[in-house]
Amino acid sequence: MEFFRYTRTFNFMGKSKAAMIFSIILVLASYAMLMTKGLNYGVDFAGGTIVQVKYDTAAPIDDMRKSLKSNELFNGASITEFGSVDEVVIRMKSTTGSVTVDIGDITRAALKDTGNFEIRRVDIVGPKVGSELKEKGIMSLLLAIIGILIYVAFRFEWRFAVASIVALVHDISIALGAIALVGLDVNLDVLAALLTILGYSLNDTIIVFDRIREGVTNSKNNDLEDIINESVTRTLARTTLTSLTTFFVVFTLFMLGGEIIHSFAFTLLVGVIVGTYSSIFVASPILLWFGFDVKGYHVKLASKAQREVEKQRMRDQYESGVM
Repeated sequence: MEFFRYTRTFNFMGKSKAAMIFSIILVLASYAMLMTKGLNYGVDFAGGTIVQVKYDTAAPIDDMRKSLKSNELFNGASITEFGSVDEVVIRMKSTTGSVTVDIGDITRAALKDTGNFEIRRVDIVGPKVGSELKEKGIMSLLLAIIGILIYVAFRFEWRFAVASIVALVHDISIALGAIALVGLDVNLDVLAALLTILGYSLNDTIIVFDRIREGVTNSKNNDLEDIINESVTRTLARTTLTSLTTFFVVFTLFMLGGEIIHSFAFTLLVGVIVGTYSSIFVASPILLWFGFDVKGYHVKLASKAQREVEKQRMRDQYESGVM
């Protein structure tokens, strides 16, 4: 079903240089943010303790800080609101170091004079476990990128594979820069969002590449820029509907999903925007710059078709007993 019809081909590649300069600025700015501010690793990767506390009324954060100072376990602990004024999260870089000690009971005893409350969640991750999770998270991203490189190279050719990897690195870099800019905690939820961005961006890029390959195969025009413009225009309706639908769903999660899913939704929100943009203005222009030869591709297809005809002829001769 077509919701949009276009009577002309849009000149996307005519804007490719300006778009690429914009992308380079964003990527460099993202790397600058990562080098200056760095990533704020959460308990999942850095290790430590999280205690979620809910009060009957607005949480007395100042009183909580004074009460927690009486216990050395809470030295350097941070207290922040968690979605509402009556719920807070206490984050500590330390752990009790013993499975027999209940950090929830210790927190309950330390805060007993601050009002009526309940301990809703206690998460404890040791520093060694956190370090292992971080290493495995980085490894999962690298393996995903390598797997994508092999898949695209096998399905298309090496120029398409390199173009898709550049687009993916572009998307992940900007997403990480945005995370560093707003100071989100990098935890397993954010890692899941980054892996989701890889899949979403690759899917969008593959659809564009399929159209480009189809255009290169069937078009009598040997100008690759015209073929890319026509192919991207043909996918524009699908891209618009898919991207807007995904964007509105993720935006709803970001606004209404609560603090627990805030980091995941924010990362995906950035990824959907840059992933849609990169499939058109990053991946496609790289094919032009790599000098993809349309005439050479036609010769290659003709040669392949000729070999198939020859194989079929020899097979028919063998089956009929004629050599």
